[in-house]
Amino acid sequence: MNIFGLRKEEKPFETRVPVVPIHVAKLVSERKLDFLVEPSDQRAFSHEEFLEANAQIEELHGSEASIILGVKEMPNDFFERDKVYLFFSHTIKGQDYNMPMLQKIIDSGSTLIDYECVVDDSGRRLIYFGNWAGFAGMSDTLRVLGKRLEYECLEPNPFKGMKTTLECRTLERLKDEFVSLGERISSLGLPDLLRPLVVGFAGYGNVSKGAQELFDILPHVRIEPDQLLDLESDNENVLYKCVFKEEHMVEPIDETAEFDLSHYYQFGSKKYRGVFERYIPHLTVLMNCIYWTDEYPRLVSTDFIQQHWNNTSRKLRVVGDISCDVEGAIEFTVITTKPDKPAFTYLIDETKSKIGISGNGPVVMAVDNLPCELPRESSTSFSNSLLRFIPTLAETNFLTESFDQLVLCRELKDAIIVYRGELTPQYEYLKEYLRTEEN
Repeated sequence: MNIFGLRKEEKPFETRVPVVPIHVAKLVSERKLDFLVEPSDQRAFSHEEFLEANAQIEELHGSEASIILGVKEMPNDFFERDKVYLFFSHTIKGQDYNMPMLQKIIDSGSTLIDYECVVDDSGRRLIYFGNWAGFAGMSDTLRVLGKRLEYECLEPNPFKGMKTTLECRTLERLKDEFVSLGERISSLGLPDLLRPLVVGFAGYGNVSKGAQELFDILPHVRIEPDQLLDLESDNENVLYKCVFKEEHMVEPIDETAEFDLSHYYQFGSKKYRGVFERYIPHLTVLMNCIYWTDEYPRLVSTDFIQQHWNNTSRKLRVVGDISCDVEGAIEFTVITTKPDKPAFTYLIDETKSKIGISGNGPVVMAVDNLPCELPRESSTSFSNSLLRFIPTLAETNFLTESFDQLVLCRELKDAIIVYRGELTPQYEYLKEYLRTEEN
């Protein structure tokens, strides 16, 4: 029977855990599993809570733990032969900054399973923090909007003075903050210059659902994308919400063809071009909640925003880039940010970023670990989604079975990027990125 280890997180503000104490206690008592928990002073859950769950507090490197669970990337010198590591590796897009780590996992002869790749038959992720990223991202973005309106001296500004997500700490208190914000919108109104004030949501998955759930507390009217072009509002006390799907973001390059979702997923930029930028002049806030790779068209390019920014009728103020791909769907997301300083301004004239909300250019909220702003609840939700896979992992023989003969559920087996030091067939394409890194 495999022994589980819970890795400590070392990145700033990262206090989440993959398995919470209440679930550890359940697995220990009902499944007779063993958990070793690495000492940490920054977890949202204390050592005492894990000890009460009958886990042991112990350093993991060199320990008997054979399956190590974490949240974020692990140090390059942490990986050991024949051990299995589960975490968000951020490698499947060939991300340059994590290729040295991936090479270390290969060189060490260990196994990597990525939560992001655990999906159902329809490709929907089964282990995720997504909705919690949406909650925190929506909160951070509207607070940043209040700061930017204050900087521009635009009144009335009901977003001014919002508490940070970190101050709220729980979803209940965050929702209370949005109730108060809704009351201020209803009583104070919105700046004439920005009315009708539209918040656009690109995407409709878990991230978007979380962001929308919080936004929906506010006084608003939902509209469809085709209503944006002629939208007018005499009501100064409501926001407008618009959700965009793939058919609003791209169109076939062949003008005689019709949009087809499966065809788009198959061919991406080879057969489709981006058209989302036509909606930008009508948005004050854009929430980017889509999954993106360089096989697909961008939502907003740097060239477009540079041309659009000095338009006298421009409404765009803030982009909440929850997906947070550097130079990705939002090309001018050139850096990521942290919860204590969640935004940067992309300076149009200098084509560079500046932390904060001041300067000539769009403000981008680009926190790359948003769920850590609601650590206990997001950890509990994530742990709950991971829980059903733990017994299977505990019983799997990762030591002697070849990958072809490995007995493991399809969802987990498809998420194995590296098996005992070798890229699995589904992820062999990463060799090209590793080779680039070597060069």
